[in-house]
Amino acid sequence: MRTLILAAVAALTLAAPALAGPVTLKANPVDSDGRVTLGDLFDGAGGAANVVVGQRAGPSIVFEAGQLQSLARQSGLDWANPTGLRRVVVRNAALAPGAPVAAAADATARSAAPVVSRPSPVRSAYADRVISRNDIVEVAYEVGGVRLTISGRAEGNAAAGQRLAIRNLQSDRIIDAVAIAPGQAAAGPAARASTQQLAAR
Repeated sequence: MRTLILAAVAALTLAAPALAGPVTLKANPVDSDGRVTLGDLFDGAGGAANVVVGQRAGPSIVFEAGQLQSLARQSGLDWANPTGLRRVVVRNAALAPGAPVAAAADATARSAAPVVSRPSPVRSAYADRVISRNDIVEVAYEVGGVRLTISGRAEGNAAAGQRLAIRNLQSDRIIDAVAIAPGQAAAGPAARASTQQLAAR
């Protein structure tokens, strides 16, 4: 009997994830290859640093704080979220402030290349993409002073002010929304107001 008890205790010990203790969220999480790991997000991830928790398809990916806590906990990490964050944005390291000097040098070289005359492009409020397909996006719906938010997955690419479809992660329904910022979109009256503001710029 004693042998069976000791064997059960040993099995449970081996099955449990190795605890790395409390971890701290990095101030500006970035990744360099599209594979977002716990090591990209947290200082002190230890042996769980290489665990992949998301795939970044565009310039950024957004995690809900509760979702991130759950993913960390599954790998034995404890993130207390002491500042009460609602979401965490992970950006492409090549686009983040303080990118490697080599990237800056490459940009300088391109700017020094011979300039080929081209027709001037028409300026548009929709110049830069802020949401890419498969990004996790927070959609805000505001009416009558009441603001509701849900999380969804982008079905396509969009620049600020452009319409796009967002798939609700809970109901699997498609929401017609307008991109307003990286990882953020608006629906309903808030979407129309955002479009009008961008068109007026």
